[in-house]
Amino acid sequence: MISKKRLTAARAKLLKTIDIPILGYKYQGKVRDYYKTRNFRVLITTDRISAFDRVLGFIPYKGQVLNQLSAFWFKKTEDIIDNHIVNLPHPNVAIVKETIPYTVEMVVRGYITGVTSTSIWRAYELGERKIYGMKFPEGLRKNQKLPEPIITPTTKAKHGAHDERISHDEILKRKLVSQKILSQMEEASLKLYKRGNQICQKQGLILVDTKYEFGNYKGELVLIDEIHTPDSSRFWKAKNYKEKLEKGLEPENFDKEFFRIWYTKQGYRGDGKPPKMSIELQIKTAMRYIKIYEMITGKKFKPERYPLENKIIKAIRLYFKGG
Repeated sequence: MISKKRLTAARAKLLKTIDIPILGYKYQGKVRDYYKTRNFRVLITTDRISAFDRVLGFIPYKGQVLNQLSAFWFKKTEDIIDNHIVNLPHPNVAIVKETIPYTVEMVVRGYITGVTSTSIWRAYELGERKIYGMKFPEGLRKNQKLPEPIITPTTKAKHGAHDERISHDEILKRKLVSQKILSQMEEASLKLYKRGNQICQKQGLILVDTKYEFGNYKGELVLIDEIHTPDSSRFWKAKNYKEKLEKGLEPENFDKEFFRIWYTKQGYRGDGKPPKMSIELQIKTAMRYIKIYEMITGKKFKPERYPLENKIIKAIRLYFKGG
């Protein structure tokens, strides 16, 4: 594990954004900067961290963890559904197929938990019993396992807006995707979640819930964005989950849920000016991201040396020159 001293020193040279004029116009998502070429999209995963659909700061090595962990999972699930990966010329960079993204995100949940506006526990504790078009019984407890994994879709919000809950029937009514494509997305999502949880269980983890995004590539459905990372998923330690649940304690997690909880305790859920992230929270978050990478992959994390900008630009130039 990287020392706190190194993580603290890295705070001065984080990858906040990157300008690559030779690639043309720069687009920005919450976490990634990207450029479009004739046939591909160049994704650069930065160290930005978001919660409640807002960018709240920067975490050392977060971009590298997300990009490399996604690459691991894309490889492990390519027999279930094709993905957009073409090449990884740098630990923070992915060259991907240029797809037409669908505006619906598939969120698969195996447990009732969460603090965001789209989580089923948040709605449940506020008194709702019909959530995402599904009925939930009385007496459920936070962090309880559901009888079967369920799909709770959300709309893919534009930058700066919040994702919104939506049901299967509403997706079809609003014609966001066709019945055929929606069925393919739902089937792939449940299979991906099952595969992810099987692999995580072998490493002593529970894949609690996760989000999948899909796109259209030459008429075929493909998996895009990222998969099974601390940004898009919740992970709990399996060994003491039941003990924590029985005592009414939060499960031991290795994702950014504790990051969200820190903000909710400050009274922030995405609206208004966010409180400033503490250095302690920044370092703890970095350590958790690195830890989950190592636990899932079984490999030691090898951090790139900051600053990264020039190395990334060089790697991209070499890739396109060679291609």
